Amino acid sequence: MNPAPDSLALGPPANAVSSDAVIGSPSRRRPPLVPLLLALLALLDLRVELQLLFDHLTLTSLTEAVRTHLLAVMVLLFTPSLLRRYR
Repeated sequence: MNPAPDSLALGPPANAVSSDAVIGSPSRRRPPLVPLLLALLALLDLRVELQLLFDHLTLTSLTEAVRTHLLAVMVLLFTPSLLRRYR
């Protein structure tokens, strides 16, 4: 069986340079934007609840905030894990 010609091969060529390795620039990666955007949207969703909790922190108000905004709370809880995964 003959190997596929270079024009039909899948993936980058063997001599390709990654986009992270730019000549003359330090090797810093951009911050992961998806987890940061999710955390920002979760905080915007919880904005009013957080103001109420700062004014009157009770167990009832805390459980109600978590119960009504469960997705936003879970996104905030898992943001550190998401940041580590997207690096």
